[in-house]
Amino acid sequence: MKNPEIQVRRRPRQSRAKLTQEALQESFVRLLHEHSADKITIREITDLAGVGLGTFYEYFSKKEDLIALTIFQQVKSNAEQLKSYAQQLIELSTNLALQEYLQRIVHFQLEQIQTQQFLWAQTFLLERQISNIESYRKSYAMMLEMWRSILTPLIQDSEQLQRSSLNVQRICYGFVSQSLLMEPEFDAWSILEQDILFSLATLGG
Repeated sequence: MKNPEIQVRRRPRQSRAKLTQEALQESFVRLLHEHSADKITIREITDLAGVGLGTFYEYFSKKEDLIALTIFQQVKSNAEQLKSYAQQLIELSTNLALQEYLQRIVHFQLEQIQTQQFLWAQTFLLERQISNIESYRKSYAMMLEMWRSILTPLIQDSEQLQRSSLNVQRICYGFVSQSLLMEPEFDAWSILEQDILFSLATLGG
């Protein structure tokens, strides 16, 4: 059963509180390497994080809220890395064609996913098990905004920018998520990259 939108009881305003919340997320991710999410207990998470049960419930009402936040932070981190990389490309090159630009960004994105392949496979799986439609839309909207930011320097027409951002997200998310959902140890990354780029070839045309 899907859970309501992420419910965080206390937002981490101070650095120590933020570190505690991050420690709980990191502990959950480490435990995922040992057994499935449904088998992980809150006690195991808090023990590994070095905090008490009471501390957990200061931030989350249930385990699913921690999982949902972990998924969102994983997506957010990827978006920030891609925007930073795209900005570097623009700053270093004054004459970069759209397709070459997208090729470099897609390659970078796939490299980042490969370095955390297990976690991304779990993220896509848990996203379907835990996230409700509101949480999913929030993450999706964040990725659309990321692509708009990335494509803005090379696509000036607002309608084309909106359509291209949506299509890049559809293609990249669809190809990667389906590959890792069906085969968590997927290894045909070079072929996947070629297929994504082929699908993106008409953008900006």
